[in-house]
Amino acid sequence: MYKKILAIFIFTVPLFSITLSEFINDTDCDQTINNGFINICYDYTLKSPKAVSYTLDGDLVNELNIEERPYLSIESSVPSEYRASYYDYTNSGYDRGHLASHGSWNWSQESLDAVYTLANIIPQAPNVNRYTWVKAERYERFVAVQRGTVNVVNVVMYSANPERIGDNQIAVPLAYCKVLYSDDQNYTKCLYYKNDNNISTKLDDLGEHEIVCDFTDTDSDGYIDSIDTDDDNDGVIDVNDALPFNSNEYIDTDGDGIGNNADTDDDNDGVSDTDEIEDGTNPLDSSDVKTSSENKKYAPILMGDIFVIVPYN
Repeated sequence: MYKKILAIFIFTVPLFSITLSEFINDTDCDQTINNGFINICYDYTLKSPKAVSYTLDGDLVNELNIEERPYLSIESSVPSEYRASYYDYTNSGYDRGHLASHGSWNWSQESLDAVYTLANIIPQAPNVNRYTWVKAERYERFVAVQRGTVNVVNVVMYSANPERIGDNQIAVPLAYCKVLYSDDQNYTKCLYYKNDNNISTKLDDLGEHEIVCDFTDTDSDGYIDSIDTDDDNDGVIDVNDALPFNSNEYIDTDGDGIGNNADTDDDNDGVSDTDEIEDGTNPLDSSDVKTSSENKKYAPILMGDIFVIVPYN
């Protein structure tokens, strides 16, 4: 089960409809950066990007293929107090992971230099960066060649109290998602990666990372609903939760869509729970009706955060 952590950042995108403004805008970003090749949504508190977007041209991605890596530069457009430095990553246990990758932008020296800004870098688990995320990077180039062009948004997800590294206290993400889409919305694909070094790299398959392109996160815990096992973060996993999107409810005895905490007639027998308790019948059993020969009584007892109806003499 995924570790449950309150998240401070998540995007909401209508199902199968993707627009750049949903990810990079003046509301979600402290600063937006456009260097002519990539767009960056930068967060001052995290000192890291929340999203990086671009359009790949299939006629260019395999041109030249410059191998030599430029030096990572400080993003001078970001105020100095909010910048990351190269040395923040030293001995941190994390790679300097590109969102816009070397391989997708090494078709000219100018384009390659553009992605070697620290505003395009996040702390990535080495096994993810080197062995699994790299497959998604190759795939975006394949799609660009096959389709002519493809739009890409790399969305980064953080917890409310993220791990930090380096003197500048760079935030470490929980996970990230590579979103591929066409201008006409006829093509969309979303690939999700947890930022966890404890993964099997030999068995990794690109298809295992594909998720529905819906970025709704009901409980704002950093894990979107399509991969979250407890969408309302109430401690009851969705498969056992009658109302998985309502953190105040998880039991619905009569299946009427109203949880027992809010329902005034839990067994839907036409008699209110209050009256049934007074009558000594079980408000959770529609077959239990008051008869003159029965003296059975029930009372609510608080167990945890819910009331449980129990019989007493």
